[in-house]
Amino acid sequence: MRCFVTIVGCLLLASCGFHLRGQAALPFESIYVQSGGPSSFANEFARAVRAGSRTRVTDNPKDAQATLQIIAEGRERAILSLSGSGRVREITLRYRVSYRLYDQKNREHIAPSEILLRRDLSYSDTDVIAKEQEEALLYRDMQSDAVQQLVRRLQVTRIDS
Repeated sequence: MRCFVTIVGCLLLASCGFHLRGQAALPFESIYVQSGGPSSFANEFARAVRAGSRTRVTDNPKDAQATLQIIAEGRERAILSLSGSGRVREITLRYRVSYRLYDQKNREHIAPSEILLRRDLSYSDTDVIAKEQEEALLYRDMQSDAVQQLVRRLQVTRIDS
């Protein structure tokens, strides 16, 4: 009976669909990441591709099968709510990345698109330094989320040679 219960338990666990993410199967062998200047997003994206896929990140666009152009990257901060005395109680943080993907023949495979992430944050005038650190941490987290979203979007793109 114990053997039967163990086998059934193993089968149920195996059939739940859980598996490790593994490597990203990007549809091109090499990619060049073009940004308008020094970009932490572009650097993190290149690091994610090198570590999590078989795709090569090149330093020369002529050597790449596809080019990812980072059009814009921005951080926004807006007041979400005020207290009765007019002090800020909550703020909202937005992180947006605009990008496009094209091949060596300048054929566009992903038209200019945008990833927009938003986080709400409580605010206190008495804990300014702690809230600034929390804000920086949230921006780093949103950047990592945007990189993973972009990798998943590139996985479903078709590049025809």
